[in-house]
Amino acid sequence: MSTPQAFDLSQTVCVNPATGDIVGYSQMNTPDQARAAIRRARAAQPAWAALPLEERVRYILRIRDYLVEHADAISETVANDVGKTRVEALATEVLPSVMATDYYAKNARRFLKPRKVGTGSLLFLNKRSRIFRIPFGVIGIISPWNYPLGIPMHEIVPALLAGNTVIFKTAPETQMVGRKIEEMIQAAGLPADVFTHLNIPGAVIGQLLLEPDNHVDKLFFTGSVPVGKILMGKAAESLVPVSLELGGNDPMLVCPDAHLERAVNGAMWAGLQNSGQSCGGVERIYVHQDVYQPFIALLKQKVETLRQGPNTHHNVDIGAMCTERQIKTIQRQVDDALAKGAAILAQVEIDPAHAHANFYPVTVLIDVDHSMALMREETFGPVLGIMKVTDMEQAIALANDSSLGLTGSVWSRDTRQAVALGRRIHAGVITINDHLLTHGMAETPWGGVKESGIGRSHGELGFDEMTQPQVVTTELLHFAKRNLFWHPYDAQLYDGLKGALRLLHGRSVGERLGGLRQFVALLPRMFKG
Repeated sequence: MSTPQAFDLSQTVCVNPATGDIVGYSQMNTPDQARAAIRRARAAQPAWAALPLEERVRYILRIRDYLVEHADAISETVANDVGKTRVEALATEVLPSVMATDYYAKNARRFLKPRKVGTGSLLFLNKRSRIFRIPFGVIGIISPWNYPLGIPMHEIVPALLAGNTVIFKTAPETQMVGRKIEEMIQAAGLPADVFTHLNIPGAVIGQLLLEPDNHVDKLFFTGSVPVGKILMGKAAESLVPVSLELGGNDPMLVCPDAHLERAVNGAMWAGLQNSGQSCGGVERIYVHQDVYQPFIALLKQKVETLRQGPNTHHNVDIGAMCTERQIKTIQRQVDDALAKGAAILAQVEIDPAHAHANFYPVTVLIDVDHSMALMREETFGPVLGIMKVTDMEQAIALANDSSLGLTGSVWSRDTRQAVALGRRIHAGVITINDHLLTHGMAETPWGGVKESGIGRSHGELGFDEMTQPQVVTTELLHFAKRNLFWHPYDAQLYDGLKGALRLLHGRSVGERLGGLRQFVALLPRMFKG
């Protein structure tokens, strides 16, 4: 198998995991360069935020246009860096990035519009409040290798539109995609230091972005649970807010009335595309006993027709895994399952000619249970585990028997019943008769519960993550000399405030009228010297 990347003192060597070919080199940054980049980003941010929103939108639409005009080249770069097929690079990265860029640009004004706050009490009729959304300042984004374009574009674009500057770090395995993102930012003509791409190992960059005297103002991280916890702990030292998407072990529930061919096709795509390297992809499948046999028979038939190998002329369905390290993790999980009684239902044969590359054969296991690592841990590879359940109550219980909660899906012809079942799954994203696709929908929030992380990307909720609320309250009676509650204190003030309490919450009309008299008697003090 190939070594996906190699470090020396000055550069990262980028290798196509599907072929072992070197696809490029990326200059590494030093810690001092990273610190200087943060300082420059902070200096550039006020001027960027001060630009009219229309100008920031124009910059972002140029990024969209660059993506469209260079779709083939960008798809090829993504495919080469990750080892995925070019169809997947286009369908799950370039196309969603274009749609996301367009969506955020066209909705930024609505998301950033000040919102009026209604008056909550008679006592505050003289107040008018609005909530403004203001940028954090410098946003740090640490992005993974599995979707090196699709994931960060949902963070970079709204961060910039909201008036932040961005420090971006992609994985060493996908540096060529990082350079492409840098190219599109430069082609759009953004001012200097508004966006910076750094190439620094992950073990270092998190500490640099969170140094007490020179940290980013918010950190977005997509990656593993252990690293997310480390970063959250480090961020807490300076109270830097974080948004964490930390993966999942995502369940698919197949009801007895499911459309089986759609369910099988959906399981294959959501579980195996990108060689199974999707945080929100299908990993655990719970099938009602009434349709278990036909489901696994059809799945076996279809899986065995999949073509797995390097992408050449759009003639393969499943590409390579990005890292050799991840292959070892998957093999450990499969070995553990087989040792505990699981059986292989279907497995794709890898051409021996590709033995030097990062391929793991598509594998479907049955007779699995929750004693197995495959069903307890995130399975980041082309492996599916299938369990037969006696009823959907058991399926829900098993689906929720996990420390992770990113996505889940229910497959049924009865949409209302499926939604009711899906809402009982402890996950941030639920789909009915589909799975994983919503990550490509810019308008739908994305994120998990439990150890799958905190915060959201995508949609209005994701855009709000790039800003913090600022409440501005104005006074209608600004000519009054004091508010009711201001000094000096006396018995009349106390009685008047009790009157306000009776006026607002008295149990009878008489009590409220009495309170009104006391309260009205208090009002002249606002205008006395």
